[in-house]
Amino acid sequence: MLTIYLLTLESEADRARFTRLYQAHEKRLYGVALQILRDPTQAEDAAQQAWLQVLRSWARVRGLSWEEAQKYLAVAAKNAALDLLRKEQWTSSFPEEWDPPAPESGEGEYRYLVALIRSLPSPYRRVLELKFVEEQTNQEIARRLGLKESTVSTKVQRGRKLLMEAMKREGYCYG
Repeated sequence: MLTIYLLTLESEADRARFTRLYQAHEKRLYGVALQILRDPTQAEDAAQQAWLQVLRSWARVRGLSWEEAQKYLAVAAKNAALDLLRKEQWTSSFPEEWDPPAPESGEGEYRYLVALIRSLPSPYRRVLELKFVEEQTNQEIARRLGLKESTVSTKVQRGRKLLMEAMKREGYCYG
């Protein structure tokens, strides 16, 4: 992978500095990502994303002292891992075959509501599934998805509005 990274750099001095950084910190970046993600494959992906970020910011990174560059690399690895984790949380939804627990009465309406929630755009679907199907609080949802509580509140409000519009289109009367 180092060879591919080096192809993006223009000068021999840049390639030499990047090579020293890469050889000195490759395992550390992977370790930082692994600590967050707990999955070796994902940690490799995050470490590669971190190195790509370093290359995108090379004009800035090459001017840093060795110690500052070390810190920058650790933060880049941490951010890449967290980004990957957030992306996974937003894209993972309940499997289609998942059968949510239904209340004892009103099972048909409950299943209808779950189906409508599943038809919403993914950013709202995930939040509403956690809010209405798993009955989690905004604070629990924020912690689970790595969002601010205010962001969750906004997504719940907007998702609820989309849900109401979908219910209206389906001819469902609500009071």
